[in-house]
Amino acid sequence: MPGAADDGYYAGMAEAKKDEYEHDIKASGHAPDSHPAAHLHGAEVKANVQDGDYCPPTEEERATLRRVPEKLPWTAYAIAVCELAERFSYYGCQQVFQNFVQWPRPSTSRAGAGGSNNQSGALGKGQQTATGINTFNQFWVYCMPLLGAYLADTRWGRFKTICIAIAIALVGHVLLIVSSIPSVLDNPDGAMACFVIAIIVMGLGTGWFKSSISPMIAEQVKGTKQSVTTLPTGERVIVDPTLTVARIFMYFYLFINIGALGGQLGMSFSEKYVGFWLAYSLPTIVFMICIPVLFWGRNKYVKTPPSGSVYAECIRLWRFAARGRFSWNPIRCWKQMTADDFWENAKPSKQLGESKPRWMTFDDAWVDEVRRGFKACTVFIWIPAYWLCYNQIVNNLTSQAGTMIVNGLPNEVTSNLDPFALIIFIPIFDLFLYPFFRKIGFNFTPLKRITAGFITGAAAMLWAAIIQWRIYKTSQCGYQASNCWDINGDGIADFGADGSEDGAVLLPAPINVWAQTGSYVLIAFSEIFASITGLEYAFSKAPASMRSFVMAVFLFTSAISAALQQAFISLAEDPNLIWNYGVFGVISFIAGIFFWFSFRSLDADEERLNQLDQGGFVDPNLVNEKN
Repeated sequence: MPGAADDGYYAGMAEAKKDEYEHDIKASGHAPDSHPAAHLHGAEVKANVQDGDYCPPTEEERATLRRVPEKLPWTAYAIAVCELAERFSYYGCQQVFQNFVQWPRPSTSRAGAGGSNNQSGALGKGQQTATGINTFNQFWVYCMPLLGAYLADTRWGRFKTICIAIAIALVGHVLLIVSSIPSVLDNPDGAMACFVIAIIVMGLGTGWFKSSISPMIAEQVKGTKQSVTTLPTGERVIVDPTLTVARIFMYFYLFINIGALGGQLGMSFSEKYVGFWLAYSLPTIVFMICIPVLFWGRNKYVKTPPSGSVYAECIRLWRFAARGRFSWNPIRCWKQMTADDFWENAKPSKQLGESKPRWMTFDDAWVDEVRRGFKACTVFIWIPAYWLCYNQIVNNLTSQAGTMIVNGLPNEVTSNLDPFALIIFIPIFDLFLYPFFRKIGFNFTPLKRITAGFITGAAAMLWAAIIQWRIYKTSQCGYQASNCWDINGDGIADFGADGSEDGAVLLPAPINVWAQTGSYVLIAFSEIFASITGLEYAFSKAPASMRSFVMAVFLFTSAISAALQQAFISLAEDPNLIWNYGVFGVISFIAGIFFWFSFRSLDADEERLNQLDQGGFVDPNLVNEKN
């Protein structure tokens, strides 16, 4: 049993937690004695609280009562505006990266604008190089959250990390504008060097921003436990924090795609009819909206302070739990490392007398949280296979559109179908589809939704492969549809032309670009199932002191997929593009099957994992300083 010194320590920690809770409640705008369910959403879930006491549901109530989410506070929407502006800037710029690198600069425009009758371009490095740089950008942007998460969780806190990330990203945006100035484009190699430096700097800021913004928005909602309340209609319901987290990430993603749609659509036309310098300048201006929004709410947002050496303590805890379990026999080692008592025997309450290490300055509940966080990270192992499909919308599907009839529209215009579909279907899923599943008794758990995301992503790639096959069948240049140029103005392909000739015009296959619609809508469905749910799962399963890190691990899966995609880069050009989409579709489908069979037992444990108590952790360095 813990000694008197331990009793005093835990009593002090409990008092500190109480003070922190009351501070957070006041910061959220609620009275300290308010009921956990007293700020619910709309007439549907407005609580009729009479005694002000927290009322946890019984097992019978969990099985019979309808579950509803809480209301989202205004601070969450303010932070979502920052995410909207950042995504407008990021996707607005990224939208034109492929054309900027792939296609040559038209002879009619020094700024790279193609106008209504030609393809916009600047550097003329080809589809494979453009796809490679886009893939590197994807890898870099989603590696950086790991560093940003470390700084946010252990040193700066999320709010300060976001502010620093914005400053860094703005520097990258300015360099991007410089790379697209017509006089700089006169030297393609110099412009290319400036462009690459710009995406590296911008990616650093973007990655740090992404690791902290989604945990911070979810932390604006303080409810962490299920409670029973009565609606004005007399119906008794369970206020479920899991549904609240799901809702907050659904609408967080909605704001993301409103920003993405505005950025992508606006910059496509800016590039097409004015030039790349405008397509990079407008996103920079919109991104600066983040500065006044963050400054205005700096004293109003709920902020989780940094937790010091939490990462080191997690690794130390894992090593402590793994003592004596390693074996050179891989099967025995796996069984011992995944045994039910792996984490149980490492809890502070199991360490008797002098056997308890001095660094063990946390409680049993925190060990359960760390265990849950480790399991969440293992769930993400399969996610890179899904991102391989999603990544096609930022490079190869954009190039595919360039070989089809666009009727004067930018070839990137169809990629806007993805955020447009998300803006339409996210509210439909949240307000109708998911409640319908709950009403009929189908528990559409996060792991089931992620599995559905793999399958719909594979279907999107099947659609793209069929469209690519039709392009090859109908193009004048057959399996070289991306290099089908007319330099004589007679509408007949001139074989051997590379597009750099004066007056060269790309001859499209006789297929309307809107035939790509199915791919983008299916990708949008897969994002609702896999991407949004992944954000929700990362937040809800992470220890409170490590939410940025677990979120960064989820984001890092996109970087892994970008690295994997480099192995398939040879498929990203004619005549291999049918194989490009087919291979990624098959990988996603198979990965989805393996994902479900790997984690179906964890899915059955979903309810219990969501009800774990929040653990207490104190930086042992601070304890040692006091001693």
